[in-house]
Amino acid sequence: MLLNHNRKIKKFFAALAGALALTACSLTDTSSVSNKQAQVNSDKKQSNVLIIMFDDMRFDTFSYRNGPVNTPNIDNLAAQSVRFDNAMTTTGLCSPSRAAFFTGRWGHKTGLDDNLDIYRTRLFELNPNEGGLIRRAKDAGFYTGFVGKWHLGHQGVALRGADYISDDHEHHAKRFQRTWVPYSTESDILAYKEGKLGKNGEKTSYYQTLPGTYETSHTAHLVHQAEEMMKQAKNSGKPFFGVASFHQPHPPYRVPEPYASMFDPNKIKLPPNFMASNEGKPLGQNRVLWPWHDVSHMTEMDWRKAHSFYYGAIAMVDRVVGELIQSAKENGLYEDLTIVLVGDQGSMLGEHGLFDKMPYAYDELMRIPLLIKAPGTEPKIVTRQVSLIDVAPTLGELLSLPNDGDVDGHSLLPLMEKGDVAEAGQPDTALYAYEWYNGAWYGIKALRTPEFKFVWNPGESVDEFYDLKNDPYEMTNLIKSEKHKAQIAEHVKMLDAELARTEDPSLEKFRIHFRDILK
Repeated sequence: MLLNHNRKIKKFFAALAGALALTACSLTDTSSVSNKQAQVNSDKKQSNVLIIMFDDMRFDTFSYRNGPVNTPNIDNLAAQSVRFDNAMTTTGLCSPSRAAFFTGRWGHKTGLDDNLDIYRTRLFELNPNEGGLIRRAKDAGFYTGFVGKWHLGHQGVALRGADYISDDHEHHAKRFQRTWVPYSTESDILAYKEGKLGKNGEKTSYYQTLPGTYETSHTAHLVHQAEEMMKQAKNSGKPFFGVASFHQPHPPYRVPEPYASMFDPNKIKLPPNFMASNEGKPLGQNRVLWPWHDVSHMTEMDWRKAHSFYYGAIAMVDRVVGELIQSAKENGLYEDLTIVLVGDQGSMLGEHGLFDKMPYAYDELMRIPLLIKAPGTEPKIVTRQVSLIDVAPTLGELLSLPNDGDVDGHSLLPLMEKGDVAEAGQPDTALYAYEWYNGAWYGIKALRTPEFKFVWNPGESVDEFYDLKNDPYEMTNLIKSEKHKAQIAEHVKMLDAELARTEDPSLEKFRIHFRDILK
């Protein structure tokens, strides 16, 4: 299938502009925008921007998606936004997905393709030369702020020139600290296997009732800091570009009352692929890569409780969104405010017998919520496949931010303005990659279309192919199906085209593996 012609043209001119910008100045210089460009940006009315990011937040839990949790604030935002109902992350892992989000580039270009500061990883930070949205907004004259989880290297936000930075440890600790090793989690799992439980009889490495209330929680603390960020932004007299990034609902699912007991575990509806057999799937999916991936001790009631605490976390997340929007209104920022609500990736809750995230491409991990509310843009639902990596070029175009180099994503503004028809006749695909997991290489590449998903596992002898229409829970691997031979070949060719477009270094290996199809 032919490449997306419009995207190729955009990429060419983006790369050309990036090359000219790099010739003129250093990316590490926050004053890299010319005085003339800065004056142009300051002379016109700029939209304020608030990115609200959540960690490991699935796409399917909210009431606006007919999910099990009543989320009135998120529902109200969705009703005012462009809903991207088939948005995908780039990687089911925190650091590389966030690097792609802020830069619009894949890990093989930024150098960040694994988690940071975690047991066995080889990486410590996103190269400061990768200024991303924070530096681009700063250079364009915005008051920039960042609150909460960054996970791209200690002091990384300060190195990019942010005006307001929250008091989280990672923003102020020394660079290149020793990695965190999960000794306590390993001890917990061993105890669970012996029948020992944590406080309140809970498996606290999976679900836990936190002491205190919402107001005494770290989540509320971050909300208050985000409110202060918006207050200072208003007083600055500059357009505002801020990020409020929350650790919720990342596992372990830990929430205070009333969220801890808001959902009855006995009434939880478990999905059809709950604890489903992984027969015919890659061997690596059943391995313990982090202590809590050993779920052999988990009973069905444990899984139900994990679900109920996750749902409680989503209810708390909804409160967060409501409070942030109210604060934006009180600070006079809302009228011209573009809001991006996004999750960095999903998470597994017993589907296929898996917990948290590992190197695989199941929809529960791959799909994310993405809402963009922009002034003057009519609300609508977009069903085409889009990616987390598309947000940076979208905001770059929307805000006329200075270019900072090659971009792999594409602007979503045409879809925001015209809906699905804007890309009618173009390939409806999303690319996903899982290169590393905490120091272990997998090299997974996946291509998703509305009907099928093809997953290349170069470190395994088994690839995957799923019929998403007839098997939405991805229980049957059809990679050896003669009936689907033509569809598999088509998806191999589309993935080949995407690897070529993004200049992926695995392209040659891919073409050797699939030479019989690609010849």
